[in-house]
Amino acid sequence: MTTSSSLWQPFKLGRVELPHRLAMAPLTRSRANADGTPGPLAATYYGQRASLGLVITEGTQPSPDGQGYPNTPGIHTPEQITGWREVADAVHAGGGALFIQLMHVGRMSHPDNTPHHRQPVAPSAISADEDMFTATGPKKTPVPRELSIQNIQATIADFRHAAASAIAAGADGVEIHGANGYLLHQFLSPNANRRIDTYGGSVENRSRLVVEVARAVAEEIGADRVGIRLSPSMPLGGIDEGDTEAVRAQYRHLVGELAALNLAYLHVHHVGDDELLHSFREVWPSALLMVRYGRTREQIADDIDAGLADIAPLGRFALANPDIVERLRTNAPLNEIDPATLYGGGAAGYTDYPTLSHA
Repeated sequence: MTTSSSLWQPFKLGRVELPHRLAMAPLTRSRANADGTPGPLAATYYGQRASLGLVITEGTQPSPDGQGYPNTPGIHTPEQITGWREVADAVHAGGGALFIQLMHVGRMSHPDNTPHHRQPVAPSAISADEDMFTATGPKKTPVPRELSIQNIQATIADFRHAAASAIAAGADGVEIHGANGYLLHQFLSPNANRRIDTYGGSVENRSRLVVEVARAVAEEIGADRVGIRLSPSMPLGGIDEGDTEAVRAQYRHLVGELAALNLAYLHVHHVGDDELLHSFREVWPSALLMVRYGRTREQIADDIDAGLADIAPLGRFALANPDIVERLRTNAPLNEIDPATLYGGGAAGYTDYPTLSHA
């Protein structure tokens, strides 16, 4: 039973007043149209979950180069802005706030999945050596093209433009995806970043792009409308960040640099180093969101109660239970997730999970 009173305390996050300490975590659903506009059911899907307060969207590419998977949305064209406006309106109508997650996948891509069919980009020409789902079945991620300094500056500009586009679409803010094996995480990782210029080598240099993206986005839309997601030691997408001390050195430096920007929040996808988490808490000036792997329903409030986090975003619980807030408040049973409908498709496993009133 989720009885902790801490979960139900209101919270001010940047410019947004939240009714409680839950949120919707970003969840890839691969249901966008071919042109990267949100699919016809996206407004329904997110609107159904507006009671979560802070609704963080699925990863949304800031440019054609940023797309990795089939049918993921973008936020860089006028048509995409129009599509996201319907989503923002639906979330606002339900009393929620919408943050669009900006996700550039870097090398975690395949030319079959992007509109221009070009080679993916990355800090270095090193393949993730992962299987990527495509329309014709799984294919290995190819060796990516190493970004030049000029390319890096263009990528920063893409993030800036995407953030402005998100606000133009009516979103309340954006979350920069610096986690889970994607482009910014690739720059942080010594096994993916072998550069010998100012963006590689030292802890300071590997952190540079993440900080420059965050600064540019904050300048564009206001730091209080910007969050960032990090996942220290997360071994996704072929990432290996080294031993515990190497990871701590990297992220203590990075989080210290980001803290100076006064962003709205830091979102940690946590895999277990609580000592590192404590060090974030000591230096981070605003909200700390945390998703802890393997967390049960009974443990949702634990990190808030322990003073380690301010907000507990929900992933799979929110996916299968559009009324998860009511279910937790009333200790009602939860819907089980349907793994077969997670990615792609239509309403099944997307907008048709029953609420308590229709169970």
